[in-house]
Amino acid sequence: MKIILPDNVKFIINKLQDAGFEAYAVGGCVRDVLLGKTPNDWDITTDASPYDVKPLFRRTIDTGIKHGTVTVMLNDEEHGYTGYEVTTYRIDGEYEDSRHPKEVIYTKDLKEDLKRRDFTINAMAYNDRTGLVDVFDGKKDLEKGIIRAVGDPVERFTEDALRILRAYRFAAQLGFSIDDDTVKAASLLKDNLRNISAERIQTEFTKLICSPHPEILFDMYSSGITSVILPELDLCMQTEQKNKHHLYNVGEHTIRAMMVNARYSEVEFDADTLRYIRYALLFHDFGKPEAMTEDENGARHFKGHAIVSDRIAREIMRRLKLDNDTINTVTALVKWHDHRPEPTKTNIRRAMNRIGESVYRLLFPIRVADTLAQSMYHREEKLAYEKEVMRLYTEIVSEKDPVSLKDLAVTGADLIEHGYRPGPEIGEKLKELLEIVLEDPKCNTKEYLLSKI
Repeated sequence: MKIILPDNVKFIINKLQDAGFEAYAVGGCVRDVLLGKTPNDWDITTDASPYDVKPLFRRTIDTGIKHGTVTVMLNDEEHGYTGYEVTTYRIDGEYEDSRHPKEVIYTKDLKEDLKRRDFTINAMAYNDRTGLVDVFDGKKDLEKGIIRAVGDPVERFTEDALRILRAYRFAAQLGFSIDDDTVKAASLLKDNLRNISAERIQTEFTKLICSPHPEILFDMYSSGITSVILPELDLCMQTEQKNKHHLYNVGEHTIRAMMVNARYSEVEFDADTLRYIRYALLFHDFGKPEAMTEDENGARHFKGHAIVSDRIAREIMRRLKLDNDTINTVTALVKWHDHRPEPTKTNIRRAMNRIGESVYRLLFPIRVADTLAQSMYHREEKLAYEKEVMRLYTEIVSEKDPVSLKDLAVTGADLIEHGYRPGPEIGEKLKELLEIVLEDPKCNTKEYLLSKI
């Protein structure tokens, strides 16, 4: 099978081969090409030691030389210098922390190197002379849509527990199923994930929930993985709603809302926006188990759950070491996801002011997904409401109605010029003037507002 290698990758492989060594493109880049995708980066494996590799190229960086990796820097007309990791065939020694080997041993056998990799779809190598090297049937698993550990899955997951989460992440990104033996091993060794840093867990988990198939969370719950990394979801999965607005328990509703966003969103979001939305959908009802009450008829109610969900979301995201921008944006979305004022322009302007313009616009896909993951009870009315609010919001934005202090036609300097002393009273007065223009944007003229002071 012929794979078209980029010129720089060919150059590195040919340079190593011309010097008497073996060299192949390996891992995820080969997988992606076989899937018809463009790889984000290209990794190269070779039987040459790092000290054999370095003299062959003008510029190299010792990015992981103790594990056999150097980065070859080549000039790229489009991007300037681009780095390509070149790693020596190796056998990993004993793992001491469910993540890292104590030592690595170089080998001259490509198969030995491929044996240490996580999944069959990531254990293929290629060069133009030899063609595809696929000793573990990774290509067949790609065609079948299966994630399968290389060799014994218990050994693979014992070596590196993060591979457990990576199995589910790849399944979610590719829409694949996970081999039964691989699932059993993941379930057996799930507690080893406690040895993995929060940052590593978060990186994989973020990719997973932002994937086209966040419903993989159902499988993670069934195999016990979420009990280790996200026990709050397990509690939601065990909380029935018993409410005419809902068909599903809290956890299933949550995952189905994420599925709706993944399948039916009319807008393609950038990476940051998608992360905010998916995390907000994940957390939006996490406060329901705590906020739950039950009336004399057995119906359950969850008043104030958004505030509780806000607190729980913040706790979880801090635990996962998410950045402050993501934490603040997501918790705001969770806090306000149930805010549905009467659909008038004045109310929408006030909501935009109170919630923040950048956050407010993200509430629409969240509320629509939330609605579509509920029962049919009043669904059409709920969706009609969202459509009307979106229409009003679009008009407000297109007409550039003032919705915050920065939009006011007067400033603090104007007030000082008209006799106000610098201090808190200026801020209070500006808020009073903002209330006027939120009610009627036509009042946002310097002349009119100054007449009110």
